[in-house]
Amino acid sequence: MPKIDESRPFLPVNIAVMTVSDTRTLADDRSGDALVERLAGAGHRLGARAIVKDDVAAIRAQVQAWIADPEIDVVLTTGGTGVTGRDVTPEAVETLFDKAIPGFGELFRQLSYAKVGTSTIQSRATGGVANGTYIFALPGSPSACRDAWDDILVFQLDNRHRPCNLVELMPRLREHQV
Repeated sequence: MPKIDESRPFLPVNIAVMTVSDTRTLADDRSGDALVERLAGAGHRLGARAIVKDDVAAIRAQVQAWIADPEIDVVLTTGGTGVTGRDVTPEAVETLFDKAIPGFGELFRQLSYAKVGTSTIQSRATGGVANGTYIFALPGSPSACRDAWDDILVFQLDNRHRPCNLVELMPRLREHQV
């Protein structure tokens, strides 16, 4: 059974949060706020925060800046993962991945199915690794952000989570990079 091994140290990571939206501001960004509250509550550090328009080039540029920053360990995006014409976050970030983490989107949709039923097929939540940085693209609803954090990310971003977690892999993410 998965569990937290209290004999292992908690290792806080630096997390950047990007909200992808044509209409949101920091004053009304409930999804970004939910992620910031949860990551801080878990003991992690907010490394950066931005709101970026639904534009492939703008999204990609901000993510590229963060994955080039050695102080950022994880990038969380919220918004732009649906199927409408303006939903372009997966197109923007997936081309940056050195390795995809298909299980993230699969597990997110499985957990989401219990709450929203077949509507979960409209989510293109995705995850991967780029330049040694984890990237997770989440839907834009506060509920989806809470679900992704509470049911997946809080565990995988905790070095104490057993049998394994993503934090313990961080020192090895750049192996064999050219």
